[in-house]
Amino acid sequence: MTTAPASPLLDEHRSLAASFTDFAGWEMPLKYGSELAEHRAVREVAGLFDLSHMGEIAVTGPQAAAALDFALAGEASRIAVGRAKYSLMCDADGGVIDDLVVYRLGAEHFLVVANAANAPTVARELASRAEQFDVVVDDQSLATALIAVQGPASEAIVSSLVPEDQRATVAELKYYAVADAQVAGIDVLLARTGYTGEDGFELYVPNERSVALWQTLLAATVAAGGVPAGLACRDTLRLEAGMALYGHELTMATNPFQAGLGKVVRLTKDFVGRDALQQLSEQTVQQVLVGLKGDTRRAARAGYTIHHDDEAVVGTVTSGTLSPTLGYPVALAYLDAALAEPGTKVQVDVRGRKEQFQVTPAPFYRRS
Repeated sequence: MTTAPASPLLDEHRSLAASFTDFAGWEMPLKYGSELAEHRAVREVAGLFDLSHMGEIAVTGPQAAAALDFALAGEASRIAVGRAKYSLMCDADGGVIDDLVVYRLGAEHFLVVANAANAPTVARELASRAEQFDVVVDDQSLATALIAVQGPASEAIVSSLVPEDQRATVAELKYYAVADAQVAGIDVLLARTGYTGEDGFELYVPNERSVALWQTLLAATVAAGGVPAGLACRDTLRLEAGMALYGHELTMATNPFQAGLGKVVRLTKDFVGRDALQQLSEQTVQQVLVGLKGDTRRAARAGYTIHHDDEAVVGTVTSGTLSPTLGYPVALAYLDAALAEPGTKVQVDVRGRKEQFQVTPAPFYRRS
């Protein structure tokens, strides 16, 4: 019997009286108190997240860039050292296996960060697709912790914990950039990335140093007026920011063009799924991913059907919530392309009652 993976910070969450949820086999904190208060704290000050369930796969060697160019839909070879890019791994039919972030840490050193549920598959696929290249694929997921501090105060929080000569590094780190840093005396990989729509940092650290890092970051976050934050508010934050979630907006049954991610796909190179995606790029997309804004306070939820003129089903909601920041329901949905124009009125069947929504460009929330 194999033991389910556990975050190295599990006891920390228990000491904070977290409510837990099973996420891709990991026991992860859903919330510590009020998910609404945690959501607001991230928007207004800062929240501290444990994301140790995410997958981290190192790809190193003379042909690391070429291997990733072949394995992924995007062009890893064009990522500058110290920068990151959002990318997709597709199957031979063009379906999305996972959406991921690729960091270039050196000329021959990349870090691929995969979603928790897909991390083992991504690691296997990378190893298989890289066989013909001079490269080493090393799945470091179970040895690596990932902690994120997100919100307007995140830069001040991280800056307060680095040596004086690294404060400029933190301040000047661009969005989707990465650097080595020392936070509270602990060596980390510091990335200015996140999944909340706010400024923020993600810190990669070996498991054995993660508790000390978490405790120091938590003390600094709380001192700034922030809170520890769970996966419940992470979901409402990312939805307000119009960010896709694998398993909802992206699946093996969806292709990048439906999801509005055609710009991520580089058809000018050879990669797994290229021929299928070339064909799909030349076809009319029947349904596309859109944002929806509700007229009442009744939220549309994943799986709810969308109707036009109260008649036939014209789409399906993939994610939805009553937006804590905006005060009205927002949703992402696949909708017939003919109805995808912003301003189009549709109805969502919310537990047997048709509620009015209108097509609205995402993101619904943008930080000032």
